[in-house]
Amino acid sequence: MIPRYTLPGMGAAWTDQARFEAMLRVEIAVLRAQADRGLVPVEAVRAIEAHARVDRDRIAELEGTTDHDVIAFVSQVSETIGEHGRWLHFGLTSSDVVDTALALQCRVAAKRLLEDLDRLLQTLVTRAREHASTVMMGRTHSVHAEPITFGLKLASWAFEVDRDRARLRAAADDLATGKISGPVGSYSTVDPAIESEALAELGLTPDPVSTQIVQRDRHAAFLAAIAVTGGSIERFATEIRNLQHTEIAEVQEAFRSGQKGSSAMPHKRNPILAERLAGMARLLRGYAHAALEDQALWHERDISHSSVERVALPGATILLDYMLVRFRGLVEDLIVRPERMRENIERGLGLWASGGVLSALIRPGGLSREAAYAVVQRAALRASDERRHFRQLIEADVDATDALPGDALADCFDEGRLLQHVPAIMARLDRLSREVHVAR
Repeated sequence: MIPRYTLPGMGAAWTDQARFEAMLRVEIAVLRAQADRGLVPVEAVRAIEAHARVDRDRIAELEGTTDHDVIAFVSQVSETIGEHGRWLHFGLTSSDVVDTALALQCRVAAKRLLEDLDRLLQTLVTRAREHASTVMMGRTHSVHAEPITFGLKLASWAFEVDRDRARLRAAADDLATGKISGPVGSYSTVDPAIESEALAELGLTPDPVSTQIVQRDRHAAFLAAIAVTGGSIERFATEIRNLQHTEIAEVQEAFRSGQKGSSAMPHKRNPILAERLAGMARLLRGYAHAALEDQALWHERDISHSSVERVALPGATILLDYMLVRFRGLVEDLIVRPERMRENIERGLGLWASGGVLSALIRPGGLSREAAYAVVQRAALRASDERRHFRQLIEADVDATDALPGDALADCFDEGRLLQHVPAIMARLDRLSREVHVAR
């Protein structure tokens, strides 16, 4: 991933140095298990533990000749050990080391992503509570529907992030799987007990039945969970972009001192971060698609998945890390304009009350549903076309007033009636707060 979108912590998990260090951890864990069974001299393991070092430049030099990065890795590390280097990679095939090391790297990346999600979740909960009573117009099909609160909108985002978190955690747990089972997974060169001991030391689960590799359904599920999470961020970012429209102007990305919006139009304050995040979600879906293609490998393995994963796994995790961190900042600093929300409600001419008027008209003793719908729609369409308040037109309609008892019409235009259950919905955020606190 390009430096522009790579945050240091996640970037460090995917360097060549980190990859080869993870491979060395696997090699040493296996050697310890082999030494416990007398298959490798104990002094050799001690020498390897003391002196084995990774030199990525030397590995690259050797790979120029071998055209095989694992052989180059084994050769380079052996050079740092001396005579005991011959025990390195004893009884193993390349994928034993590569796939198990990849699981270690993915675990590091997943841990960081889950921490990002915890922080974003807490930010969303905090801002949702802040705006629990900030009334705004709800929209369906981009058209005014009924009033909601901005806090309710943010609460829906919080619960979606919680679901993303659960999906990603499950996929990461499943991917924390290694294999030390030899060339085709039959343990012809290594005892299953060695695999169990080595992977236990590394904190990984043995693949119950591997081939030469850990099958790629696990990796596909991980990248799919990442793509779904990116889709959530895109949904939220798209909503911010829509609400920042000049004609709506209910929220706005923070605009720092000295920032410029356009080279030609100095008045512009554009939702550039939300747009950037929406674009990144497209990349994540592409990585997920590539991972799904990786599942169908030939026989016990081929190598077509390798080139994909060298790009897709670092790329997807680095991008999602960036997206989660940046979106959290966007939410923290988001400018919310309740006065503009109120203006937009008023501009709606009271049409949001049409559903309440419809229900009032068809109560016992009132009109049939078909007749009531015709009365309400007639007045509503006139209100919209003539820019007149919906309530005035309903009050002037004899069919409506004859069917509405007492102050029933006034009740239809009471926002509080529509929002009376919002506090109960917002109280559901308490569970998320408890879970984030426990996770930390």
